[in-house]
Amino acid sequence: MGRAAVSVQRVDEGLHSQFIELWIAHRIEGGTTPEAAQRLALDGTLRNALQRNDICAFLASTEGRPAGYVVLADSTRSLLVDSPCVSIDMLFVHPDLRRQGVGKALLTAASRYADRQGCEHLASAVPAGDRDANRFFARLGFAPETVRRVASAATLQRKLAGEPRTQKVSLDLLQRRRDLRARAPRRGPKIAG
Repeated sequence: MGRAAVSVQRVDEGLHSQFIELWIAHRIEGGTTPEAAQRLALDGTLRNALQRNDICAFLASTEGRPAGYVVLADSTRSLLVDSPCVSIDMLFVHPDLRRQGVGKALLTAASRYADRQGCEHLASAVPAGDRDANRFFARLGFAPETVRRVASAATLQRKLAGEPRTQKVSLDLLQRRRDLRARAPRRGPKIAG
């Protein structure tokens, strides 16, 4: 049996409810409770975001059923270099419809959008631990550019203020001693002869 045809449309007012339905499924898959995902989806934030000039979303369907979406943001590759870029903020394909060309169809729409915007590059933040997503993007020519690390402001402030070094130093010293003991040749008891 062949793949079903995938159609992709830019999300407009008429597609908001289908987009939101998939967005909720995406949040639930990410660990959000269904109730919390519903509340987040229905507070108006998504609809407002979809109406911003610097945001564009595309919805993929297969056999009339919403299959996935991509959310794009106009940006630059760096704050210091004014090179226009399209950022893939979210890419989601419904779990039942993965490996059927939906992701590729969405990224085709994203690349065409980038061309129309005059952008040479597309960028995507892919979770480091998501091997399938990293392989998918790598196969399509996306190369790693940076590793983005995130810390809460409170954690950073605590770390910058300094933690007691004595504990760290003593743990390092203990570890070095253990390593030396492990590498030292084992000697048996001396036998007098």
